[in-house]
Amino acid sequence: MKTRPMTRLDYEQIVRVIDHWWGGPTSALAHPMFFHQLGRLARVVEADGQMVGFLLGFRCPEEPVGYVHLVGIHPGYRRRGVGKLLYVSFEEDCQREGCLAMKAITTLGNEGSVRFHAALGWSADEVADYAGPGRPRIVFTKDLAPSAEKAS
Repeated sequence: MKTRPMTRLDYEQIVRVIDHWWGGPTSALAHPMFFHQLGRLARVVEADGQMVGFLLGFRCPEEPVGYVHLVGIHPGYRRRGVGKLLYVSFEEDCQREGCLAMKAITTLGNEGSVRFHAALGWSADEVADYAGPGRPRIVFTKDLAPSAEKAS
């Protein structure tokens, strides 16, 4: 498996497969702005010449934070390291972009996402009303301080 930057053809394929990969209507989350305006850091994973995973993420414009918006893994490739490969690659890109932290969110009850982020060293906090009144979210964060700072 290899990771690489997302192309226009990849984005078009994501829009076609995302509902199947997520098991329900989700294509609205793959809004075109996350490719056209914010997609410079978006990534895909290929295996045997086919896209098996993607990460729509970006560097926040107002702060040095890399934000993971949406991740999709082909159902036949789950639990095979695709998600970790996407996150590690995106984290490296964010560090090159000068990011000091990373952020992502999920809904309450998404225990798979909570376990995944914890395994990769992210912190998780439940934030009431994060997505509006009565809409709490789990907010994940990860410090990207330079290695020299982490060692001290």
